[in-house]
Amino acid sequence: MVLSDEELKAIRLAAQRAGLTVSEWARTVLREARRVEPQGDADRKLAAIRAAQRYAYPTADIDQMLAEVERGYGEAAEP
Repeated sequence: MVLSDEELKAIRLAAQRAGLTVSEWARTVLREARRVEPQGDADRKLAAIRAAQRYAYPTADIDQMLAEVERGYGEAAEP
């Protein structure tokens, strides 16, 4: 048996509360689990972060950057 009777009963109740068949409920739950599961190789992601860290990027205070962005939007609207 893949699921105990108690597990199956709980799943049926969850599906019923969601207004779905057990199959629809299971597909929905599995899709959500896949969506939140980390994708890709963690070592590769860390290597990319470490490589980017070796470069110097221009930065500023967040309030200053936001003000510059907003100022740029206003300039783009002018003829």
